[in-house]
Amino acid sequence: MSTELRPPAGTILIVDDEERIVRVLERLLRGGGYTSIVSTSDAREAVNRFVEHSPDLMLLDLHMPHHDGYEVLSRLQPHMSADSYVPVVMLTGDSNPVARQRALSMGAQDFLSKPFDPLEVLLRIKNLLETRALHLALQRHNDLLE
Repeated sequence: MSTELRPPAGTILIVDDEERIVRVLERLLRGGGYTSIVSTSDAREAVNRFVEHSPDLMLLDLHMPHHDGYEVLSRLQPHMSADSYVPVVMLTGDSNPVARQRALSMGAQDFLSKPFDPLEVLLRIKNLLETRALHLALQRHNDLLE
């Protein structure tokens, strides 16, 4: 398995009510070579940031005031077409399997447990962004064939 961390291109949206966590993730991602990072510590801004910036991946805290991660996922649904693939990674310290299953059933693709392992964060993001890039390439190819 390759652990090369050369980042694929893409915009990453971070939504976490803990400003400290947002800053840690921003520093980690910048250190990993990611340059297009958008963030908010207010879950009520998540959908607007998503629509405005069209991210390629979203890091979303599960437990936040005003709107939890489930509510944000629900509010994002009208803004995600059926054939789009924008990975959502839930950030949580909650190890409850029911919480994880609910998030997965609502469209989350992966989880990162707090506290984070920096290498794991970068590897999971890299893998999901590569998958998104392949999905977009396949869509372009299908469009050409039509």
